[in-house]
Amino acid sequence: MTVLNDVLIPHLKAVFVLSYAQSMLVQMAFFGAYFTGAIIYYVISITSGDPINKIGYKKGIVIGLIISAIGSALFYPATYLHVYSFYLLALYVLGLGFTMLQIAANPFVAIVGSPETASSRLNFTQGFNS
Repeated sequence: MTVLNDVLIPHLKAVFVLSYAQSMLVQMAFFGAYFTGAIIYYVISITSGDPINKIGYKKGIVIGLIISAIGSALFYPATYLHVYSFYLLALYVLGLGFTMLQIAANPFVAIVGSPETASSRLNFTQGFNS
């Protein structure tokens, strides 16, 4: 999914007449969400224990999917309102959802089979992320 940012950038650049630096805010918003999502998860883990251990892999994946769906749905009002910063917000929320998905799904994929083939399963599933 991360390569879709590269498809989105030229279209937003043309519609909003953006400079190169302004258009790269797309990447910054999306991947900045990975960073802040990881920091938030880390702080929660330190203060009250690992959230995935408490809620389970399935609920963690569902939460990630819901956050991703909200981020995707935010593209509609961004298009209707024709506001570039709203697109950036939508991408940020989408990135937060993907972060939660990876935090929950990667360890789940690693433990569902034999430990010897865990890296193969992780490589296979990460192919869908790209």
